[in-house]
This record gives sequence, structure tokens and C-alpha cells, in this order.
Amino acid sequence: MKKIILTLSVAFFITTNVFAAGSSSSGSSSTKTNYDKAVVHIKSAKKYEKKGKLEKAQKSYAKAQKLLIKSNEKKPGKADTLNYLGFTTRKLGDFENGEKYYLQGLAVDPKHKGINEYLGELYVATNRHNLAVERLGVLEGCNCEEYDQLKAVIAGEKSKY
Repeated sequence: MKKIILTLSVAFFITTNVFAAGSSSSGSSSTKTNYDKAVVHIKSAKKYEKKGKLEKAQKSYAKAQKLLIKSNEKKPGKADTLNYLGFTTRKLGDFENGEKYYLQGLAVDPKHKGINEYLGELYVATNRHNLAVERLGVLEGCNCEEYDQLKAVIAGEKSKY
């Protein structure tokens, strides 16, 4: 009788551990961080903007911004998060706080391509072309899309973002 109870107990223990392991591993692979969710909203917002659906774009940027704020609170000082915080804040019309996020990001990573491009675009939008040219200088030689985009915006072309 003891052998049967012991065998059943071991079998039960093994079975529950197998199911528990299966459910946790499948759950973790589909779990997205707040940053990941924000990037999805930003991509949607950019698509809405291209289609002229500005109200929907603004809602997506606002959702992304909230998620990025949470992400930054949980893991502060990440340049990519600060870049997108600056971007979404700027897209929502708050240039002053957008600039603050960009500058925080540059303190972490002075050569960050995205921050330098977007901050340069913010400087153009706020009539500070000399500062935009400084950002372009940081990107010079990177052979990257960010350099080409900022150069075009400084020359008077409309930003694609």
C-alpha cells in the first residue's frame, strides 16, 4: 500500500511540474515589455500619420508615451526608451519636455543615431538651426538614414516623421 501511495505521489508531482513548466515557458515567450508595446503603438501612429489620420496617430502616440514612461520608471536610463519618449512627447506637441528626454538620452549615449536625428528635427521645428547642424555633425560619417533624413529636414524638406 505504501508503494502505491508513494508511486502515485511521485507521478502526481512529476505531472504537475511538467504542466507548470509548460505553461510558464509559453507565457514568458509571448510577454512583451512596456517598451515593446510602445514601439508597436509608435509604428501604428506613423502609419496613421502617413494616411492623414492624425487623430488616430495622436491616440497611438499618447498610448506609446504612457507605456514608455512606465518602462523608463522600471528601467531608467535606457537611451532607446528616452529616444522614443522624446519622440512621442514631441509628436504630442510638447517640444520642451521632448527635448529634455532627448538630452537625457544623449547623456547616456551621445552618438545615438535616433536621438541625434530627432533632436535635430526638434531644433529645426523650434527655429534653432545652428543646434540642428550640430546634431548633423554628430551623425556625419555614420553612412546612415538618420544623417540623410536630418540633412534633408535642415535643407527645408518636410520630415517623414
